[in-house]
Amino acid sequence: MIPPTPTLPLKGEGGGDLLRRQNMVLPFSSQTFFNISMAIYFLCFLGYLIFSATRNKVLGPLSTSLLIIGLVIHSGGLVVRWLETHQTGYGYVPLSNMYESLLFFSWTIVLIYLILEFKYRQKIIGVFIIPFAFLAIALTSIVPGIDAKITPLMPALQSNWLTIHVTTCFFGYASFAVSFGVSILYLIRDGEGSPKEGGSKWLPSNPILDEINYKSIVIGFPMLSLGIITGAAWANYAWGSYWSWDPKETWSLITWFVYAAFLHARLTRDWRGRKAAILSIVGFAAVLFTYFGVNYIISGLHSYA
Repeated sequence: MIPPTPTLPLKGEGGGDLLRRQNMVLPFSSQTFFNISMAIYFLCFLGYLIFSATRNKVLGPLSTSLLIIGLVIHSGGLVVRWLETHQTGYGYVPLSNMYESLLFFSWTIVLIYLILEFKYRQKIIGVFIIPFAFLAIALTSIVPGIDAKITPLMPALQSNWLTIHVTTCFFGYASFAVSFGVSILYLIRDGEGSPKEGGSKWLPSNPILDEINYKSIVIGFPMLSLGIITGAAWANYAWGSYWSWDPKETWSLITWFVYAAFLHARLTRDWRGRKAAILSIVGFAAVLFTYFGVNYIISGLHSYA
């Protein structure tokens, strides 16, 4: 379970003045919402898994409905977290540290997955994607150093660029997480062969999986591109330079090149199938190192994240 956020002294001015003047106490903490949504995501994973094995006509739609409820509760938790920052007097959009970014990462994964599920009607891919949403929240209480405490923003983070930059980057990351899960499923499907050759009939066809993989990256690539552009603008605002080859900037650029190569190969050489799935997996490995590896292995201007 995620530990409760400690109560901090109220100080400063901002959007939370009315809340503080009225001494408003929120009936539930944001952690309550996140704990509930995490449990729901785990149940949805089990639901999709059992649906994949049994093809139960009720369990599939039920899992999707439950996932939507989980997303709504998760959204409520993000709103409450925002209100909590105002109650402390610091008042910021909760995207400023590893704890808050993991929560938002989980939310974006579920949202992107639901969009693609409604489009392609392939619920089985939830077995390979929803665990990421569950694990992202779980990591906030597992990984040492991830703290739920609300603290003042460092000067570099006191900018509207923070919201734009982080939001666009994580929508890109979430799309790449979906493409990764679909690529793993594709390799499993491809290894089993076609149904006539003994392959499993319960898996989506290779062309459908390849199409979902491609469309996920089509969603994620422009979002990552926008994230890098807004990050450069933010860097110029905060540090007086658009690009400083900070480790996270460098690895973001490496990630961008991997997915640019994916799209280039798709459009010019018609790369599909196994090669595209492998490249998608390589890209997500770069995403994970950009997100986690740089923070915990290499120090730089983004060490606060």
